Amino acid sequence: MTNPPHTNRVRTVAALMLAVFMSALEVTVVSTAMPTVVGDLGGVALYAWVFTAYVVVSTVSMPIAGKVADLYGRKPVMLTGIALFLLGSVSAGQARSMAFLIAARALQGFGGGAMQSMALTIVGDIFTVHERARMQGVIGAVWGLAGLVGPLLGGFLVHHFGWPWVFYVNVPVGLASAAVLSVSLHERVERRGASLDLAGAALLGSIVVLTLVGIRGGTSSAALALAAVLTLVFVWVERHAREPVLPLALLSRKLIAIATALGALIGASLMAMLSFVPLFVQGVNGRSPTEAGAAIAPMAIGWPVSSAIAGRLVGRLGYRPLVRIGLAVTALSALGLALFLHPGQGMLVPQLGSAFFGVGLGFANTVTLIAVQGSVDYRERGVATASTMLFRTIGGALAVGGLGEVLARSLRHDPTLVADAARLLAGSRLGASLDPEHQRHLANALASGLRPVFWVIFALAALAFFVGLTFPRLRLGSERSTAPEAGGGSPDSVVRAEKRG
Repeated sequence: MTNPPHTNRVRTVAALMLAVFMSALEVTVVSTAMPTVVGDLGGVALYAWVFTAYVVVSTVSMPIAGKVADLYGRKPVMLTGIALFLLGSVSAGQARSMAFLIAARALQGFGGGAMQSMALTIVGDIFTVHERARMQGVIGAVWGLAGLVGPLLGGFLVHHFGWPWVFYVNVPVGLASAAVLSVSLHERVERRGASLDLAGAALLGSIVVLTLVGIRGGTSSAALALAAVLTLVFVWVERHAREPVLPLALLSRKLIAIATALGALIGASLMAMLSFVPLFVQGVNGRSPTEAGAAIAPMAIGWPVSSAIAGRLVGRLGYRPLVRIGLAVTALSALGLALFLHPGQGMLVPQLGSAFFGVGLGFANTVTLIAVQGSVDYRERGVATASTMLFRTIGGALAVGGLGEVLARSLRHDPTLVADAARLLAGSRLGASLDPEHQRHLANALASGLRPVFWVIFALAALAFFVGLTFPRLRLGSERSTAPEAGGGSPDSVVRAEKRG
């Protein structure tokens, strides 16, 4: 058999960064355009589902993409994800009704979930364990950059070209990523004949949707009860499926079980930070949207820097000390925000808090993912990576939805506010249409409502730290994994539990 051409790792990473940037950008760039979209298409009652459809479908598609990639290879799944994302983008730009836009966003989400999970899986395939921390830090920085650029780019495109261009802008980026990836990434995969677990995928999607509806609806206990019942059915289906979309045996391993719990808690605290710190800066302290984004910008710096440092230290210190240090830093950062973030102060506290939160995540999240990837061989790495990301995304969505509902309730029940003041939170200029007196009331109510939110964020980060204390003691082995050659990829390292004397 002729060996495949060598993978060009530099060009492959560049293509992955383009794809991840495009997917991450779409989460934030659309928020700026939505007031204009609603003005053109109507359907304000469906406003939230433009975002929810993307999040839900991308979440569910992650383990599906991971499983398919383990069976048939990473490259075809990544290219298919890009194609679906671009098709959804063009369809969204052509939407003439809110229902059509939601369907297009769901199609985007299916491609986006595949791209996100495959990017980190491919990095795990073509880099050694010592190199992965640095590269995954780079991928994390792309997410942070997209979060900063998204609102600004969305405003520019809507103002100068019209709202469809927040979707059309993906086309050249996606085509460039696919073109580079096609000629740069090469893999040899021993394809296995197997049927995909469609029943498990459908059940997983239903559980995620019902849980999000129940949490965000606030009073929808029926949705949560049905989600619990379907979870039991899902467990039964996965135990009997030949190729389960979410292998329960994999999740039952101590390392992956702890990593899954950490992923959910880290995702919850991270997404809550990204959502509510800018809200405090803009809504309570009256700063501009640009300044609100700048409040969390240092996270995009601290994360990749500490990831690179972790990559150099993991060989000497092992995984567990770095995970514990990282989780301790995130918990202390969240505590600092809960204690010291007050109305009327400058930008120093939120920027320091977000910077150190990013530093902690650079150690904890990156090292945890590397440990997971190193503990499995090629045939499980795709679904193992995707499963970790799945629970991180679910944790983030549930935290933001639940805490957002708590905040909205506090505003609805505040007698000092005008009717429907909570609805102003969806606007790009919080309370700008109110007179100065009502603006002050809204700012005070926001400050009061956000105070317990930041304490919950600290509780989530602290719980993650205590879970991290149970992280198993691991060391890097020198054995070669069973991964097929990816043309130029370095030999993988195997993670093994250290025996205790």
